Amino acid sequence: MDRFDAMRAFARVVEAGSFTKAAQTLHMSKTTVTQLIQQLESRLRVRLLHRTTRKLGVTPDGAVYYERVIRLLADMEDAENSLSSAAMTPRGRLRVDVPSPLARLILVPALPAFHARYPDIQIDMGVSDRGVDLIGDNVDCVLRGGQITDQSLIARHVGDLQIGVYVAPSYVERLGAPAHPRELQNTDHCIVGFLSSRTSKIDPLVLCSENERIEITGNYVLAVDDGNAYLEAGLVGLGVIALPNYMAAAHQAVGALIPLFTQWRISPMPLYLAFPPNRHVNAKLRVFIDWIVEVMLQHVPIANNQ
Repeated sequence: MDRFDAMRAFARVVEAGSFTKAAQTLHMSKTTVTQLIQQLESRLRVRLLHRTTRKLGVTPDGAVYYERVIRLLADMEDAENSLSSAAMTPRGRLRVDVPSPLARLILVPALPAFHARYPDIQIDMGVSDRGVDLIGDNVDCVLRGGQITDQSLIARHVGDLQIGVYVAPSYVERLGAPAHPRELQNTDHCIVGFLSSRTSKIDPLVLCSENERIEITGNYVLAVDDGNAYLEAGLVGLGVIALPNYMAAAHQAVGALIPLFTQWRISPMPLYLAFPPNRHVNAKLRVFIDWIVEVMLQHVPIANNQ
């Protein structure tokens, strides 16, 4: 038994909560992972995991051992990096997940400069607005708008998305432009709904003026869970949309989107980069985080009142 392979397998099983998921992320068979854990338990003479047909749990001894193992594995990687001259240059594969509009409009156009700076880093970029299981999906970090509800993650505030309300000219020609947010509650007007990845429900639109706060759900003919589809639905006149200004700017400039309710304010949406606390911040992840901060500062800087 390779002791360190067994330690890595044990740590990944605990993090993934499944032998199958752990085996997939380690590029091993489930049988190999199972054998490594069994050999490790035999060597230590303790039970590390509770196994049933429906559930996998960590024993008290296993929890103590896990905390020691992840520190040891991180120290090993640090030692290897410090002794290897090749490791002075960030290299290797990085798995990230980002919202589709941010990828299309900001990150991918900026990637040539990142690649020129770090040519030995390969990025596997998942492009979605869905919730991601960082451990189970073996993702190094995610970029997401809104508050991070998983308190187990380390989250870094990297920007704020300024939000506006917009409508297409074709919608105005058909139904007119609502002059007040409350008109969106009327049956004549409709919104495009955006489905929350956390709740699968439509996020309400909250607008504030000096003396009033309004929360709007509105009627809709279409609700989507993808930012690019949401924008396209607004452009073809399917409803009023609340959109980050960076997504609307080019379309507003050519008259494809018309701003509404400009005297009202929508709170900026915070943008966070999150990663697991037990995910060692190696050189490639560190430079990617720094690059994200740099790019967001140029396009969606943190609001002064945050």
